[in-house]
Amino acid sequence: MKVFQTVNFALAAASVSALYLPKRNTTSSAKRFAILDNDWSATGFIPMLITQKSDIEILALTSSTSDSWQKQCAYHALATLEIGNLSCIPVYEGATYPLINTYERFQAWEMIHGVLPWEGVFAPYNATAESLGSNPKADSKNANRISPSAFIQGYPNTTTVANKSAAAFMIEQVHKYPGQVSIYAAGALTNIALAVRLDDQFASLAKELVIMGGYLDTNLLQATGTVNQADISSDINLIIDPESAKIALTASFPSITIAGNVANQVLSTQDFLDEIYEVQNPYTELIFNHYGTIFPFWDETAAAIMVDPSLATNTSVVYLDVDTAYGSPSYGNIHVYQEALMPPNVREVNYVHSIDAGRFKKMLKEAVQYPGTC
Repeated sequence: MKVFQTVNFALAAASVSALYLPKRNTTSSAKRFAILDNDWSATGFIPMLITQKSDIEILALTSSTSDSWQKQCAYHALATLEIGNLSCIPVYEGATYPLINTYERFQAWEMIHGVLPWEGVFAPYNATAESLGSNPKADSKNANRISPSAFIQGYPNTTTVANKSAAAFMIEQVHKYPGQVSIYAAGALTNIALAVRLDDQFASLAKELVIMGGYLDTNLLQATGTVNQADISSDINLIIDPESAKIALTASFPSITIAGNVANQVLSTQDFLDEIYEVQNPYTELIFNHYGTIFPFWDETAAAIMVDPSLATNTSVVYLDVDTAYGSPSYGNIHVYQEALMPPNVREVNYVHSIDAGRFKKMLKEAVQYPGTC
């Protein structure tokens, strides 16, 4: 029989020294910073907690449109920071719309090339579902609407930072801390692409770009497996805004790391959720009750690789491009090349194939059980 304990966040902070995670380095020369860009949800906070418990200082969370519209995602970020007394981390709103793609354009593409198992924000509008707890989809003329019923973690009392966009904040921070800011992106890459286009020094001044997305060679699995297997191998983050993905993933970042197929390696299981809930706090309660056992730890995998690149046990350096041909069935998917065969205007990226699953699960569990503090 498992013995449960309730942990106060302040007490949890005191026990951090016994954990595997390193202490924050206070020397400016070694300081690492990160901006976490994501389509945040009620249970999407684990990447933030993993980063918060490392030697990386989180400069802000920024919201992107992917699974829902960015405004709803920004409010989820506020709410999940608030329940852990982490509202010291600011939230900046990102671009509401992709560069070119729209709901109507996406639906027309599906009519020609087939329906995706997960359509993200471009799924058909369903007022009933939203009233029952679904995050807003479609109805792009009302994209800034908020669905309060989706806030199972509680509705936020705090607000996003006014008068500065996510892209503008990213640009500001890489100039302030050149070579020290990791850009993490686990939604559509619209905000990163905008920053690249607004400031031609942005990418080169960042430390790196780490993304969740970029699946390779999954078509046969999508055709022969279950619909759920097709779902977990669908590149919706890139498909929502293919043009932004191409801009971001061919920009002059010193390093780009792709967590694509590897993000499917570690699945959520009931046994692991039970382990997490052996320590009870608002975060473990949300994960235990609402994360489920259908999907992998996608975004968490990318965040863990950013925090500790040595988690990767198998990687390749390849040259990457994004298919931006609207008439292509691979619109929004990536293609990789060796140097001898690459087309013009692509760049090398680090493609992660596998991670140390045991170390990753330990990192995730401890980050959620014993969250960092401001």
